[in-house]
Amino acid sequence: MSTSEAATVIPVYDVAPGQGAPSKAPAAAPPSAAAAAPAAAATTTTPRKFPMRFFRRSDRGSRCMAFLDFLLRIAAFGPALAAAIATGTSDETLSVFTEFFQFRARFDDFPAFLFLMVASAIAAGYLLLSLPFSAVVVLRPQTTVLRLLLLVCDTVTIGLLTAGAAAAAAIVDLAHSGNERANWVPICMQFHGFCRRTSGAVVASFLSVFIFVLLVVLAAFSIRKR
Repeated sequence: MSTSEAATVIPVYDVAPGQGAPSKAPAAAPPSAAAAAPAAAATTTTPRKFPMRFFRRSDRGSRCMAFLDFLLRIAAFGPALAAAIATGTSDETLSVFTEFFQFRARFDDFPAFLFLMVASAIAAGYLLLSLPFSAVVVLRPQTTVLRLLLLVCDTVTIGLLTAGAAAAAAIVDLAHSGNERANWVPICMQFHGFCRRTSGAVVASFLSVFIFVLLVVLAAFSIRKR
């Protein structure tokens, strides 16, 4: 064999026969494109988040009852405050013959009227302080802790206000009618202004008690429904 003959070169490929020429290695992506690829993938794969609805249709009935509770507290505040003011300003003085000889009727001379004024003032202050809590229940009707707290406080307040109104009602009836067996004459024949104001305070306090009863029943029904 001579050295002048050309050597035959047989190309060897790392592929099976019939699969064509070997594929070239993929070119490296530029850094900017490589950085943008994960961001694009994250953008496409991240699920869209919808804002949670603050109001639910299922809480519509509870919200209506909470709003009614808020309105009843506003309605009860007026009579309670009026009862406290009317009792505290019920003093009356009568001048007989001369200005140096006077008869005077004061509410603090009767412990029942003093008790009514304090109880009405406490009830009015409590109703005013409970309005923000009632507003929170309107916005969040699913909360049961605030409803239970208001129910307990309403029950205590209604007991205090009922006791004051009942005690004052007995004194008002005695001032209007007197007591023949005890020889107590009715003083309302002379002290018209005093009896008018104290009688109005008793009526206003009982009206506030009635609204408190509605509040307690409504709160108990709402808690039982939850």
